[in-house]
This record gives sequence, structure tokens and C-alpha cells, in this order.
Amino acid sequence: MKFLFATGGTAGHINPALASAQYIRENNPDSEIMFIGTADHMEARLVPAAGFEFKTIEINGFRRSLSPSAIIYNVKTVIKLLKSEKESKRIIKEFSPDVVIGFGGYVSGPVLDEAVKLGIPSCIHEQNAYPGITNKQLAKKVDRVMLTVEDAKKHLEYKNEPVLTGLPVRGEILRKDRAEARKELGIPEDAMLVLSFGGSLGAAPLNEAMFDIILSHSEQNAVYHIHSVGTNGKDYLDKFEEKGFEKVGENVLRKGCCEVRLYIDNMDSCMAAADLVVGRAGASSLSEIEAMGKASILIPSPYVAENHQFHNAMALVNRNAARIIEEKDLSSESLGKMMDELLSDKETLFEIQKNAKDMAILDSREKIAEIILSLVS
Repeated sequence: MKFLFATGGTAGHINPALASAQYIRENNPDSEIMFIGTADHMEARLVPAAGFEFKTIEINGFRRSLSPSAIIYNVKTVIKLLKSEKESKRIIKEFSPDVVIGFGGYVSGPVLDEAVKLGIPSCIHEQNAYPGITNKQLAKKVDRVMLTVEDAKKHLEYKNEPVLTGLPVRGEILRKDRAEARKELGIPEDAMLVLSFGGSLGAAPLNEAMFDIILSHSEQNAVYHIHSVGTNGKDYLDKFEEKGFEKVGENVLRKGCCEVRLYIDNMDSCMAAADLVVGRAGASSLSEIEAMGKASILIPSPYVAENHQFHNAMALVNRNAARIIEEKDLSSESLGKMMDELLSDKETLFEIQKNAKDMAILDSREKIAEIILSLVS
């Protein structure tokens, strides 16, 4: 059997596709799997590193502006699109896949379009509660549509009824035990632990809001707190050091019960140990929060396409599985008040944790693979 995956742009598109492809490869050792992406995004590094054959096409999105520079850019994009369709058709004919799978990103558009034209079974997976432009268009044409969140369905027109599969979660996240993680981190069993982060690069508004909160926690020694400022937030490490935080490792500071890091490289342990998680609302992070049954305060990034993080967050909020503060309303006062309310009300905290856990789909890889394989047969 031959499987052709098309995805690219961000880790949120690429990692679920790799997890699904790896599961298919593990259970079908004789299968042939190829990926199509672009040469200038992270798929060009991640896909070959995972051991899959990788081909590239040149494609990018349109700019939503009528400025002269945007018009010139969009004309070039149309030319790239036409070339990418021809190149996609050539790759598909040469590889001759049994099924073509799209996991989002602009690259999925021309590849899945050509697969449909050639009569090859096809399917797509949508990671967010508000679908991207490419998947909105493809949903009308492909044989199957897979969703991470049920809420995405109402934003789609589709050829066949969508299927809820969830989003693959890293195995180390699923395997980590709370008690084991707390012992590893030196967190007492009966202590409350907050974990906060704004992604690998960090989020300046979250760092700013958290600064006074963490200073307060470090003085009171009542709440344990692990916070990542992100690789773009190094200046915050200097600010914390000026306030008496001591270096305990490379890019790691500590004072009292609080630890501030540049980057969290043991997220499985930190997430397992936490009582409350504060951060953005990317699809992968939310799937991990659900899988581990964690209460969370979500601060959606307003800078992403279609404001999809807000819709991701509301999928949990509407089920009493999280709380939300929009970035425009974010401050040390608003965030601190919400954190204090949750940490002081264990009954509510437990209810939110349970509701988040109830949303988790832990066999997502299996569900996705089952649908892909059903199209082959």
C-alpha cells in the first residue's frame, strides 16, 4: 500500500501527520509512505528526520490587502499555484498512491485537488475548532473529513459526514504519572502547582502579566509555579534575576516555590505534575491538556489565521473544561484573580479537570489510521 501525506507550515500541522504516518508504518511494515511539503518550512527538517521520503512544491498563501505590494505578491502566488498543481500531479502519477491525506497548510490545497481530479481516494484532517481556508475548500471535494473538535463541523460544507478523531498526543505525555512527575520535580504531593508558558518562543503579553504574579508567589511560598518565558523572552530572565531570583542552571532561575525557565524541555513531567495550566490555545497543547485532565486558563493568540485559537479555547470553555481571558483583557490583575479563584476552590478545579479529561480522545492515531486504511480497501 502507498500513502501520500501533504502538510506543512507549522508543527501543529506536521506533527499530527507524522504521528499518523508512524502508526501506519508500525502496523503495516510493507507500506510505502511519502510526504509533500515545501522546502522553506519546518517540514523540510522534521519529515526526513522521521525517516519518510519527502518531495517539495513551491506554494504560499495570499495577502488580504489591496496595496500595490500585496497585489504584486498575489499575482506571483497565482503563478506559483499553477506550477504547484502541475508538480503535484507529476509527483502523484510517479508515486501512484492508494490514498492521499492532507493535514493542513497551503501545500495541502494543490496536492489534494490533483488527487481528487485523478480519482484517487482522499481525506483531510482539521486540527482546529475553526477550519483553515485550505481545508474549507477541500472538505467539499475529498472522500472523508476528520476533525479534532466537533465544533469545526458547523463551519464546513462537506461531501461526506465528518468523523471526530481527535488529535494524536505524544506517547510520553500519556505515559507520565503525576506522583512520579512530582517526585522528579521536587513538588510535594499536597502542594498546588501552576504551569504557565506561551509556546517555545514565548508570548510577551503573558510574560508581562505573569511577572508580578510570580513575584508574589515567590514571596508567599504558598503556590508552586513553573513558568517558561520562551526563547524570545530572555530579557524577562534578567528582570527576575534583578528581583532576587537565583540561577540554578543554564537559563533557569528559582526563588522560593517558583521556577522561571527559558524553555521547558520536560513538558511531560511539568504537565503531569500541574494542577493548573496557563497558556495559549494551540490545538496540540489543548489535546495534551485534555489527555492529562488538566484545568487551564487559556489566553488565545489573536495573531493566528481565522482567530482559530479563540475557537479552540471556546470548545473547552463551553463545556466547562477551561477558563478564558482574551489578550485584550489580560493583565496581572485579571489573570491573578482568576488563578486565585481556581486554586482556592478545589471542587471547581476538580470539575474542570474531569470535564477536560472527558473531552480527550486517546486513540486518535488508531482512528485516523482506520479511516485512511478504509479508503484503500
